[in-house]
Amino acid sequence: MGVNLRELLIKHKIELEDMNGKKLAVDTYNILFQFLSIIRQPDGALLMDSKGNVTSHLSGLFYRTINLLEAGIKPVFVFDGQAPEEKVRTQATRESVREEARTEYAKALAAGQLEEARKFAQQTSRLTKEMVHECKELLTAMGLPWVQAFAEGEAQAAYMCTKGDVWAVASQDYDSLLFAAPRLIRNLTITGKRKVNAKTIDVDIEIIDLAECLNFLGVDIRQLVELGLLAGTDYNPGGVSGIGPKTALKVVREKKFSDYSSKIPNAEHLKQLFLKPLVEKNYDLDWKIPNAQKIREILVDRHEFSEERVDTAIKRLEKSPHGHKGLGDFL
Repeated sequence: MGVNLRELLIKHKIELEDMNGKKLAVDTYNILFQFLSIIRQPDGALLMDSKGNVTSHLSGLFYRTINLLEAGIKPVFVFDGQAPEEKVRTQATRESVREEARTEYAKALAAGQLEEARKFAQQTSRLTKEMVHECKELLTAMGLPWVQAFAEGEAQAAYMCTKGDVWAVASQDYDSLLFAAPRLIRNLTITGKRKVNAKTIDVDIEIIDLAECLNFLGVDIRQLVELGLLAGTDYNPGGVSGIGPKTALKVVREKKFSDYSSKIPNAEHLKQLFLKPLVEKNYDLDWKIPNAQKIREILVDRHEFSEERVDTAIKRLEKSPHGHKGLGDFL
């Protein structure tokens, strides 16, 4: 969810091949929830093994990441840590929405309304500690680095991008820009045709350049954070009543944020959560040769993935720039 800056920002279409050789910090929780939302059975049910273990997230992480590797992209996966207490209320609200969606899903399924059932099912996704642990295990087997953030994964990814250790942050949420990520890539793993509100649309990969957008909007990063707080962020959902993104832009351009800050509890503290977030400064970004045996153990032996399909994917992985070149050769 996060802050809604969509209508204010400049976006450019970009292809996977345009990012050949680029390192991307992936907001992992963000994409895992995408996979749990869209990789489902026609009736909305998640993919599972015979023991009832959910596998949709593993399927998306494995097969779609290989698409990135074949394009020459070097992903590093960033996992959320402990969310700031200011975000706890937002998380509780989201869980309440999920519970309501589960109820509606069951009703639609019982009535045989499969399309309606699938719509509600997509709103019910839950990511457990066990699922996160197994994702890290699979990434390690694939030879891909992952970083555990202290707090917000987007803040950690933005920090890595600001340092120059990665080229861009990959996430659906615009919050990465409030954390000063120089570049944001959206729709990295969900390109193609998607059904939205009963309409089929084309979803392209987008790149958003922070410096270009700040210049276009006529604000600096501090004002962009103020704009976000006025419009509403995960730390203050809803923002200031009656103020949308366009009005918020006008306010910060005129340097009148202080006229409204009293309506935002702990406004200065919330600003610092974006401007000076808690991040992990020590991390290793090592891309290693994939361990095919371990991948098969996780996906085939443990979760009953198709051995033939997994082996075909492993061959693609091994033929990719990541799979058959040493780290020094893969620039």
